[in-house]
Amino acid sequence: MQRKPSRHKAFAPDPDAPQQCCDHPDCDQPAGYRAPRGRDNLRSYYWFCLEHVRQYNANWDYYRGMTPGQIERHLREDTSWQRPSWKMGTPGHDSARSSFTLDDLHDPLDILRGHKARPSREAETRRHAPAALREPLAQLNLEWPTTIEVIKTRYRVLARRYHPDANQDDPRAEERFKVIGTAYATLRDHFANSMEQETASAG
Repeated sequence: MQRKPSRHKAFAPDPDAPQQCCDHPDCDQPAGYRAPRGRDNLRSYYWFCLEHVRQYNANWDYYRGMTPGQIERHLREDTSWQRPSWKMGTPGHDSARSSFTLDDLHDPLDILRGHKARPSREAETRRHAPAALREPLAQLNLEWPTTIEVIKTRYRVLARRYHPDANQDDPRAEERFKVIGTAYATLRDHFANSMEQETASAG
């Protein structure tokens, strides 16, 4: 009987920690815990022992040295993932932004276009799909009818594109990856059930 591997403990050292002593002055304990060097250098780390990383974290203040106005501006920028934004109806600062249209957005259900706009070809074909499949088809941007082979191919493409390991700087990628997986599972199960029903009818 094989023994189950023990669970990772909450305060276990980082398995990727370098083989070095703690960066805290005069500390000779093994360094197993990382901490960012500063607000403007979040991907560069100090390596501390458990005691000193706790001290460092207790004194860490991301907004230290910033004025109230700077803090407020930074918080506003965080709501848009540090990307520039403009008021509605205001063009950007270059031709690419000024020519931006709703066609540039991923809007599979045509929610942003309103009822008067002509639906896309994909959205029009999905109207004839079973109700439970319309949203999964929209998430994979597929037309109806389709086949399980087409669905598998589209899923593999999107899964590679939005896999969290390939999008570590995009906090939305993981959620998009989950949505794609759920949509694929729904469509796959539908085709599997349909095949079983056809087999049973033929028998």
